[in-house]
This record gives sequence, C-alpha cells and structure tokens, in this order.
Amino acid sequence: MKSSEIEVNEGKILGKSVGYPKTYAPEILVPIPRHLNREIYGITNPETLFCGYDTWHAYECSVLTDKGIPATFTMKIVYPSTSEYIIESKSLKLYLASFNMERLGATKQLAIEEFTNRVRNDLQGALQCKVQLAVFEYTSPEMPLTGYEEYKCIDNNLDNSGITINHYTETPELLHENCTKGEERYCTHLLKSNCKVTKQPDWGSVYLYIKGERVPTIENFVKYIISLRDENHFHEEICEMIYKRLSDIFQPEEMAITCLYTRRGGIDICPCRASHKELLNKALQNPEYNDLPTFRR
Repeated sequence: MKSSEIEVNEGKILGKSVGYPKTYAPEILVPIPRHLNREIYGITNPETLFCGYDTWHAYECSVLTDKGIPATFTMKIVYPSTSEYIIESKSLKLYLASFNMERLGATKQLAIEEFTNRVRNDLQGALQCKVQLAVFEYTSPEMPLTGYEEYKCIDNNLDNSGITINHYTETPELLHENCTKGEERYCTHLLKSNCKVTKQPDWGSVYLYIKGERVPTIENFVKYIISLRDENHFHEEICEMIYKRLSDIFQPEEMAITCLYTRRGGIDICPCRASHKELLNKALQNPEYNDLPTFRR
C-alpha cells in the first residue's frame, strides 16, 4: 500500500462526519499499517527491538436476542505488536455499534457467543493476526489491574521539584541530563498527545521499567513525557516512539513501557512493549482478566 493510499485510509472514517451503521457492518473497519510510523523512528526490525501487545477495552457493547432483549457487556481485545496492521479506533467504535440492533441468538448467552465469534473473525481478517478477546457482563466480578504498585510517581510534587517545563514537542535530549545507574520503575499520569488525524487531545499514563548502566532520572523522564504534549500520533505509535528513544539513548539491559490511555467513544487503548517477554504485564495481556480502570482510564 502506497503512502498516499495510507493517508486516504487513515482519514476514511476518522475526522469525517460518519453516521452509526444501522446493521452489522464489518466493511467499516479501517486497518492501518504499522510500518510507516515505525520507519520514521528507525524501527526497521521491530522484532529485534521489543516484544509486546496492544490491549483495547470496549465498554459499550450490546446486541439483541431473537426476542429483542438487549445483552449489554464490555469486551477486552488483545493482539500482538507483530501484527501488520492496527485498527483505526473510530472505525472500531462504529463497527461495534453496528451490532446494537442485531438479533444474534435465542438467549443472551448465544447472542454474546455469536457476537464474540464475528468480532474475532472480522478483526483477525483486518489485522491479519490472531486476536484474543473476552466479554464481561456487568454482573461479572471486577479485579484491579496488578503489577504497577511499586512504581514511583512525581506528578503531585512537581510544584516543589524545581522542574521548569519549556518543551511541548518531542525532545529526547531531555532524557540525557543527570543520568543515574540501576533499576527504576517510574510512572506519570501527565501523558498527553493528539490524534494523528483529528488533532483532538488524548490523555493517559505511562509506566516505565528500566534497568541498566545508565537510566534517566524520574524528573527527566517526566519532562520528556510532557514534551509529547503537542505530538500527533496514534496511541500505539507513541508507545513505540518512547521505547525507541529510551533504547537508543540508554541501551538498557531490560525495559518495559506501558501506556494506559483514557477511553474515547467507549474504547481505551493500552499498548505495552518490552525487551523481554516476562516483563509484559500479565494481567493486561490476559483477555480473560477483567481489570478495573486505573486512574486515567
């Protein structure tokens, strides 16, 4: 697919006035190749740089039984960062909404099973990879997302930290200052970037685990994350950009980056990339784990 074709594809739904489909509409899904944005940052062989996955939580799913009784539930979607494509989020929102008036089974359970099978098959066809997903009715017990309890957050102390912020477009040079050595777990809820097409703001949290001879201080890591405030990228691209910058500068022994974005249109996107498979958050990548939204989500 040529660059001009990609630009047309990205803007096919996003940024346009598009009505909600009245009936099941798998053709509305818009796949976007990962490789174009990766090439901008020199990620030419991603499988040698990181492993990872993208986790999506869809909070507004619904279908009807054959008798017209609604079944309402949430869905968790997980697919690997090795997929050739991502799905443009507005097209996924419209696609899921196309089920709202579909009668898919004699009982709620059968209707949800048919919904699950169709969504899995349609997404695997669009992404060209295996997709894991699970649905949770609102009566399901919820469990908090685990794995980030020990991460340091400086957000509440910025006024007294002596930090001055002057950069709002990506500035990797901020990471070089006063580097330390060791193993660190940082988090900040100050992530903001803008949609690549509509330029609408996207908000989120970043969790960094890094180990090596040189690692950034938490203050400089936060300054770097704030410098993304006026960048225009999709969520998955922001996560990989952060990972590549840190990898190039620090060449860590181990590293994992997780971005937990807020929901928009009933869907949130939570990409995770790591140097080693065992560093990936097990709860987030498990489609059967019904995790509670964290602070930003």
